Amino acid sequence: MFFKNLLPYRLTQPIDLSAVTLENALASKPARPCASQELSTYGFVAPVGKGEDAPLVHVSGEYLLIAARKEERILPGSVVTEAVKEKVEAIETEQMRKAYKKERDQIKDEVIQACLPRAFVRHSMIFAAIAPRLGMILVNSASPARAEDLLSTLREVLGSLPVRPVSVKISPVASMTDWVRRQQAPADFYVLDECELRDTAEDGGIVRCKRQDLSGEEIQLHLSSGKVVTQLSLAWQQDKLRFVLDDTMAIKRIRFEDVLQEQAAQDGGDEAAQQFDASFTLMMMTFAQFLPALLEVLGGEDLPQAV
Repeated sequence: MFFKNLLPYRLTQPIDLSAVTLENALASKPARPCASQELSTYGFVAPVGKGEDAPLVHVSGEYLLIAARKEERILPGSVVTEAVKEKVEAIETEQMRKAYKKERDQIKDEVIQACLPRAFVRHSMIFAAIAPRLGMILVNSASPARAEDLLSTLREVLGSLPVRPVSVKISPVASMTDWVRRQQAPADFYVLDECELRDTAEDGGIVRCKRQDLSGEEIQLHLSSGKVVTQLSLAWQQDKLRFVLDDTMAIKRIRFEDVLQEQAAQDGGDEAAQQFDASFTLMMMTFAQFLPALLEVLGGEDLPQAV
């Protein structure tokens, strides 16, 4: 249980997020299969284990883990478009008139309803960790839209969820550009070999570099011509983790170094459930140190003002 991506959200007001409260709330909206005429369903599932008795909240020390599952029917747009086109052409040929927009919309709805029961079904899961002492919810996703789906559903079952994306006082773009220009990141952070550079002009160019010496003359030339760094690969404490930071504060492609993975394996023993718990605990303890350090080198967190 090591997150691959991370979107951090700040709790802006006190709220009861105890395991008991969460368990009762999540149980009111369990994941379920799509009915024959449903495009999608969304609900909560047990993050560890299977079966009706598996808890919807995994507790490990002070940290909580929840998971949601989306089930959706895959209906290719080209299939729907072609079927609608055929039906519209039949009407226009038989009745010798143009089909009205209202008619076309109705035909489209009928085609979708007819095709849904035969459509393939796709499942996807998303995890979120709750760290009460940090005052954060950490979503294992690089997509703000997917994260918001989970948070809005959590808000629905809890009745309230005062959160907002974590923001910093200095733009990540300004910080990352400065680190690459100076060829040095702040203490405990290390610039690696991948970045994305964008021209600040409207419709400006984009340069993506991989396995590149970012201290080289070519990169510095791009910076001197006005490009800024919008994505940068970094390491933290060298033996802890590697990641890619982007201009929206999304932390992507997280890779925990071997020493942490080996420690989790030793702590967890041979049982799969214990391995899961050990890796989750170690991950959260690492994040509890890493996130404050990252926010500090980005100028500090821009906290909401108390009313």
